[in-house]
Amino acid sequence: MTTEVVHTVAGRVAYLTLNRPEALNALAPAQRDRLIGLLGEASADPAVRAVVLTGTGRGFCAGADLRGGPAAGERVAGDVARTIRLGAQRLIAAVLDCEKPVIAAVNGTAAGLGAHLALACDLVLAAESARFIEVFVRRGLVPDGGGAYLLARLIGPQRAKELMFFGDAVSAADAERLGLVNRVVPDGELAKTAREWAERLATAPTRALVLTKQLVNASLDSDRATAFAAEAAAQEINMTTEDAREGVASFVERRSPEYRGR
Repeated sequence: MTTEVVHTVAGRVAYLTLNRPEALNALAPAQRDRLIGLLGEASADPAVRAVVLTGTGRGFCAGADLRGGPAAGERVAGDVARTIRLGAQRLIAAVLDCEKPVIAAVNGTAAGLGAHLALACDLVLAAESARFIEVFVRRGLVPDGGGAYLLARLIGPQRAKELMFFGDAVSAADAERLGLVNRVVPDGELAKTAREWAERLATAPTRALVLTKQLVNASLDSDRATAFAAEAAAQEINMTTEDAREGVASFVERRSPEYRGR
């Protein structure tokens, strides 16, 4: 299992690489749970200050591995909802709740849960050959893994419905145009660009970044009063950090700040 999710740390960046290229990196349950665990470890490790999530081969992630599950038996009411809650939804929540900035480096096809895994990340880089597919409708399924939640917030309800109703493949260029990805780069430059972005984030004030992430993620579910109160509380917390003190001191002293992620 350790080879199916390759975990490396270089400098202050954790790299999580899905490594089942023969299956376009479709996620088996154990692989999914390993990814959730590694995201939790990155959150808790002060030495890690950014995360890059990518895949090997032609696929970023083809979604859940529907062929690798247990044999179907008698279905009891609640089984499906429980499976989704403890599986796909828990994975997406692990990305959204990770206390470090997470970059998706989408190297190929991102379909179904794989697309949602990428879109849950804080920043999304896509290789020119990448494509995104809301494949659920092709299987007669409702999108899960937070798809309706994520897409409606990223591109609005009409565009989200178009992608989910038709299930057409969206090219990297169209994904950028729609606002699903931050930037499209040539295939050969994807890893380099992801590394550069991650290393830049790893020198930033980490606690300020995570508080900003939490504010943005919660903003579309909040009214103005709640959002403003959360912003004030976040800044109150942030001003207790070493990095905030360093940022103010460096400004006063007219020098570049040296953030330590604390």
